[in-house]
Amino acid sequence: MSNQKTLNHDEVGTKFYRDVLSFFDFASQFTKHPQGLLEQIKVPNSTYEMRFPIRTDDGNYQVIQAWRVQHSQHKLPVKGGIRFAESVSADEVKALATLMTFKCALVNVPFGGAKGGVKINPKNHSERQLEAITRRYTTELVKKDFIGPSIDVPAPDYGTGAREMSWIVDTYSLLRPGINALGCVTGKPLSQHGIRGRTEATGRGVFFAVREAVNIPEDMKKLGLTAGMKDKKVIVQGFGNVGYHAALYCQEAGAIIVGIGECEGSLYDENGLDVAEVLKHRRETGSILNFKNAKNVSPANSILEYECDILIPAALENQITIENAPRIKAKIIGEGANGPVTSGAEQILLEGGKLILPDFYANAGGVTVSYLEWLKNLSRVSFGKIQRRYTENENLLMIQAIENATGVRVGEDLRQMLSKGPDERDLVNSALEEVMIKGYQDIRETYMQTPKTGSLRTAAFVSAIDKIAIAYLDAGIFP
Repeated sequence: MSNQKTLNHDEVGTKFYRDVLSFFDFASQFTKHPQGLLEQIKVPNSTYEMRFPIRTDDGNYQVIQAWRVQHSQHKLPVKGGIRFAESVSADEVKALATLMTFKCALVNVPFGGAKGGVKINPKNHSERQLEAITRRYTTELVKKDFIGPSIDVPAPDYGTGAREMSWIVDTYSLLRPGINALGCVTGKPLSQHGIRGRTEATGRGVFFAVREAVNIPEDMKKLGLTAGMKDKKVIVQGFGNVGYHAALYCQEAGAIIVGIGECEGSLYDENGLDVAEVLKHRRETGSILNFKNAKNVSPANSILEYECDILIPAALENQITIENAPRIKAKIIGEGANGPVTSGAEQILLEGGKLILPDFYANAGGVTVSYLEWLKNLSRVSFGKIQRRYTENENLLMIQAIENATGVRVGEDLRQMLSKGPDERDLVNSALEEVMIKGYQDIRETYMQTPKTGSLRTAAFVSAIDKIAIAYLDAGIFP
């Protein structure tokens, strides 16, 4: 039995923030930037803490505590999700905002980092109350110029989704009407000019990150694995939006999903779980437990320690600690969540020869597609709308020319597949894949050039720090 102290929410958030700063401090020694510039990159630029009352359904009042942190304004607007959670704290929001800065820099998305948090449990509030909280939070941000398409662009995070983003954009548009008002937030419903592919973007990005890592034969040989996703045994902790889509795309690529973890418990089946069927079972029963031939696993977090090749923690921070790290059997950890591995646990995992794909790279799919949504809102043109029909006609002419030259007619199904022009989802997925591939190549190149960094996380921090420092210096911010 562990003697490790159980931390309260504020202590967890503080530890998370200290871990992020510790990672930064370690990585900064591998750069050549002045200490003052590193300090500017390290600390948040602005923190807005607010409290406001709402009327409860029984006629009483409740005071809501919330934050918005703008970590770095080296590029504008700043970007980061809004988290609704009872566990949220000032330091947690600072940590998440800091990671957003490095995430955007790492994958060359031209935003600074930010994050928001509202200290509530959404399950304890009616839809009316949630709408009131969201609209009041947005109003507070507008009053302080902490939101706007050229200032600060929020997005969904844990506990929020397209519904909350629709309330935000409506509130902002009423208070700050204008042609670009829709660009004040991303992750919106399609009816409010969201973008196709945003829902699955983070999970798809996690899959692309894992796939890119396992496709390098020499790296896999060091781990005792063959290259490629086929037949890799995967465990995913967290079966929300990110975890579900990461598991689904891994399965479609030929991997075997042997474990799925959730708050109510976990499942394990060495023969493989059908991801879509597990989701269907959960919708019908309210739980992933008792699924067909799978074994129920309790406590839920112990699924992290089961046998697999690839582990994807896609729930919350601080899931792999110094207490359970020695029992992690996976050879590759792809961090779908923010901060799922503590700094102490990372050292244990690295000493055990594990490969860790850092969170601010692996889960960059969300901000990448959010960037595309923001561009769509500012340009007021859907991706693919201009060129799709032209491309289809050009492809048909090419097919007809080949048919005339060969005397062989292409089948109708093949004709439709070859002639199809890209729609918005196709272009979004293509851009996301390119960003994730290029991001991993940059991290690995930095790691190979600076092997003393000791991990892909440190190499990723070094790469991001260099890009941010150059942006600061080129902008003349330090005269």
